[in-house]
Amino acid sequence: MTVPPVELDDLADPAAGFPQATREQWRTLAAEVLRRSGWDGSPDEAEAALTTATYDGVAVAPLYDAADLPAAPRTTRAPGPWDVRQRHADPDPAATREAIHADLENGVTSLWLDLSAIDPAALPAVLDGVLLDLAPVVLDAGPRTAEAAEAFLRLVDGVAGGVALPGGNLGADPIGLAARIGATVDTGTAVALARRCAADHPGLRAITVDALPYHDAGGADAEELGCSVATGVAYLRALTDAGLTAEQAFGQIEFRYAATADQFLTIAKLRAARRLWARIAEVTEVAREPGRQLQHAVTSSAMMTVRDPWVNMLRTTVACFAAGAGGADAVTVQPFDACLGLPDAFARRIARNTQSLLVEEANVAHVADPAGGSWYVERLTDDLAARAWEWFQEIERAGGMAAALDRLVPERLAATRARRADNLAHRRDPITGVSEFPDLKERPVSRRPGHGLAATSGGVSGGASGEVSGGGLPVMRYAEEFEALRDLADAQPSRPTVFLATIGPVAAHTARATFAANLFAAGGVATVTSGPGTDPAAIGAAFRDCGTPVACLCSSDRLYGEHAAAVAAALREAGARRVWLAGKGEYEGVDATLYAGCDALGVLRATFDDLGVDR
Repeated sequence: MTVPPVELDDLADPAAGFPQATREQWRTLAAEVLRRSGWDGSPDEAEAALTTATYDGVAVAPLYDAADLPAAPRTTRAPGPWDVRQRHADPDPAATREAIHADLENGVTSLWLDLSAIDPAALPAVLDGVLLDLAPVVLDAGPRTAEAAEAFLRLVDGVAGGVALPGGNLGADPIGLAARIGATVDTGTAVALARRCAADHPGLRAITVDALPYHDAGGADAEELGCSVATGVAYLRALTDAGLTAEQAFGQIEFRYAATADQFLTIAKLRAARRLWARIAEVTEVAREPGRQLQHAVTSSAMMTVRDPWVNMLRTTVACFAAGAGGADAVTVQPFDACLGLPDAFARRIARNTQSLLVEEANVAHVADPAGGSWYVERLTDDLAARAWEWFQEIERAGGMAAALDRLVPERLAATRARRADNLAHRRDPITGVSEFPDLKERPVSRRPGHGLAATSGGVSGGASGEVSGGGLPVMRYAEEFEALRDLADAQPSRPTVFLATIGPVAAHTARATFAANLFAAGGVATVTSGPGTDPAAIGAAFRDCGTPVACLCSSDRLYGEHAAAVAAALREAGARRVWLAGKGEYEGVDATLYAGCDALGVLRATFDDLGVDR
């Protein structure tokens, strides 16, 4: 067979020979698909019908093209491995030292020490054997910042021959501390440490702008960005007022952001953060490199779960990839068991190997700004930066970040937290292994007592509702409300159970029975089915034998119309206190319905009440 020659021009243009597709053609086709689900609109309205919005109100369209590219300049990190930074919070100095050496011997390149758990006086023991001229150290001591910084600097100054530090941070963040625990903002210690670092330790920074408290309080990405920029500007003012040059002031500040399993929002957030800080540098007439933002990305505590914690490995892997692709200078992957207590050696190994794989095997760090040029990511970055800048300006008009923490910031975050909690309750924001696809037979994972990142940051856990019982912003973990019901169910003498009245053949009821069982299991409630059939008396007898006062009808809409009322009546006669129906519609004898998008937490709480479980 003779193979015709292939022109090189054809290889260079894979679309050669195909007609050029247009956005209008796509809208027409999308409208045709939407109409099959009952939507009644014109092709011009199809794109808007498929557009969603982030918690910041940024539109996420179903389609992007070159016309969506913004004109804003790109700010990138130079290609090369990012700093693999792992956190240590074990109060036992010997255990922490052992974990540190294991990390440094196996890919970790810098250390983050949580000194709310570790006594600053133990720093010499904790860092014994660590080559401080090779491994940067970041401190996080909250109210004990001055004490911890002094202990660390004494350790550095006491090394024979002196040490030229390659990086690191003393962790002063008085505004972040106020956000965490409600402390009074006093920049005196931060300024003094910055002046000392600038004079004696040029490789060391003194100040961390920690945006995690705003993320952990349920805030949206632009809100996290705006708060961080406002905090950074407040520190710039304090440092320059104390005599540092603008370049020196920029060189003393590092930013810390949350990385989530929403990879595109994380990538866009980090890219937008650099753009915002570059704008601050431009306004203060600081050159690009001295004014470049140094970023530390940390996988989100809010997204982590206690139940089915193995899924956290997937969440942190996606978040780590997004942080690297977004250009973070340093990345911390939280161990999958961080919510359960102090991570064990296996969890720490998985956390650091996640980064090693992405850096060494996947080569994510070998490209500068790999998402750059993407129509979607560029548009999302630009829109996110614009929303964050508006929020930053609002904070500035309120008198700056310290003043805004009194009312403006908490109220803004509370509104976002309420919307987020509503989406979680309705499972519009699903949590795999908790609100979706829970496993009632999962084996519990136990760890030594200790606290995860959000807890040791000083915030007050208020659950998804975010109610505050003390100073500082509340701490929200998305899975908490569902997990609390699971814990309550597990604590009962026998597992709470709901009876599923499966009407008709298996093919008719399987989908809705599976849906209902999944929803009830999200609260730790087991289900028992009646099996296929339509005889109300037989279904009622099976319900009576089950011994639960709650039932749920599961079948097709057609069979509901034929049998729902009779089956509900039989269930009532057999002693049912409440009769649910999986699906939508009103039927005689049915108390309420459950369906995709319903208030799952409301359904579960009502079920607990009907079952006589004291909440």
